Amino acid sequence: MIERKIIIGLITSTEYLQQITNIWDVKLIEDTTAKRIAGWAWAHFEKYGRAAGRDIETIFFEKAKNLPKIIAEEIEKDIMPSLSEEFEQESFNLEYMLDETQKYFKERRLKLFASDIQALLSGGQIEEAEKIAADYKPVADAGETSLDLSDPIVLERIEKAFNNTTQPVITYPGQLGTFWNSQLVKGALVALLAPEKRGKTFLLIDLAMKACQQGKRVVFFEAGDMTESQLLKRISIYLTQRSDQQRYCEPHWEPVADCFKNQLNTCKLKERECDSGAFNKDDDRDIQFIRQEVTLENLIEAYESNKDYKPCTACEAYAHNSWGAPWIAPVEKCDPLFSKDAQDAYTRFFIKFKRHFKLSTHANDTLSIKQIYAQLSLWEKQDGFIPDLIVIDYADLLITEKEMDERPKQNKIWKGLRKLSQEKGQPLVITATQADAASYDQYKLKMKNFSEDKRKLSHCTAMYSLNQDPKGREKHIGLLRIGEIVIREGDFSPNHEVIVLQNLKTGRPFIGSMS
Repeated sequence: MIERKIIIGLITSTEYLQQITNIWDVKLIEDTTAKRIAGWAWAHFEKYGRAAGRDIETIFFEKAKNLPKIIAEEIEKDIMPSLSEEFEQESFNLEYMLDETQKYFKERRLKLFASDIQALLSGGQIEEAEKIAADYKPVADAGETSLDLSDPIVLERIEKAFNNTTQPVITYPGQLGTFWNSQLVKGALVALLAPEKRGKTFLLIDLAMKACQQGKRVVFFEAGDMTESQLLKRISIYLTQRSDQQRYCEPHWEPVADCFKNQLNTCKLKERECDSGAFNKDDDRDIQFIRQEVTLENLIEAYESNKDYKPCTACEAYAHNSWGAPWIAPVEKCDPLFSKDAQDAYTRFFIKFKRHFKLSTHANDTLSIKQIYAQLSLWEKQDGFIPDLIVIDYADLLITEKEMDERPKQNKIWKGLRKLSQEKGQPLVITATQADAASYDQYKLKMKNFSEDKRKLSHCTAMYSLNQDPKGREKHIGLLRIGEIVIREGDFSPNHEVIVLQNLKTGRPFIGSMS
């Protein structure tokens, strides 16, 4: 498996070729056919300074003239088509492959070295064995740990730096996308801070499902908050938007994004969806009421009294201003979800499109960072699976290999999570953490609401708070305010929030957003 990936890198990635120049030795490739193809790819690179790409087929047909027929047929019918298919299906993860190539070459060189020494010892050539042992040099590091800024290669590194840190692994639409897409990038560690029963797992599942739908390889580690059956059910509900419980299948209301100018009938723009306000003219309503005090009962009354009213977010200015106001729409009664419909949903979403989503469920007080690494290594060896996104539900439930006091334990865990985001191909790592006891009575969480150890804040590239008013007004409507706690790159403020519309009865923690 590793040699196939090395061959793909040699054929397709000029930067990979450049960065393994100081460790490359074709003798370290074990398989004879792989060694032959690697030699062709490397010769092309040395002559033209770039990867062969599709030219490898032309090179093969030229070389095939001088190959034994059985070998030429094997390469043409078995090797080339499968290499091409693998490359088209998978994106080449440069950082990961540099690490793996270096590790593999070290292993191969030691094995060859040990074999040479043993052969000499078996032949009684002790002095020759000692000489070879004295001359042994370990494999150098792949790539450059230092960089000459006057070398033109710096231009490629700059492009790579900008691409790696600006292309989101997951993208959300609307105001929520504007709010946090720029932080959901490769190599980031993002955390959600919230008290209990605030919907952390719902949102982690939504992040994982969106990444999966957008073609990313996803791993979801459940550290003990839910069982495998519970998670499978919750994903089923997410896919079908139907609960397995009758009480959540009854008619109910879900929130809709609207504009307070529309509701108060102060908008005069031609793009407006309707020509009347949401509330009666004799109602003494104002912006504060619409944005911070309106209840579900108020909205139901307004909905039933104004049958012709339509919510509106049509104008361009709406996206750039804090004009959002909740409205509601009715959700009809449905039949509860049973296993057959859930199976059909999994078939349509995962199996039909061969989407990559690994689920690893663990009992409480059993999952550690070391075990996460071991599981990732196993998946990689079994089927070449390297995740773009690792979701951990949730960090506070992870354990350390050795018994430690709680504060240093949490610091070690969060350092491990940060390391995880920097290795193994630099995946985006997303987790959640519990807020302190004071958070239950707060309208908006702040930096001081961390639990156990504040150093977890320093290890994150971004941390967001999940906020709802203590009296339950927002939860009753289906509103969640996501705020900034820590943003490593750029300014941040706990006053910067986006309002997410939810319908958890249908398994959807995100159905829209507004600010």
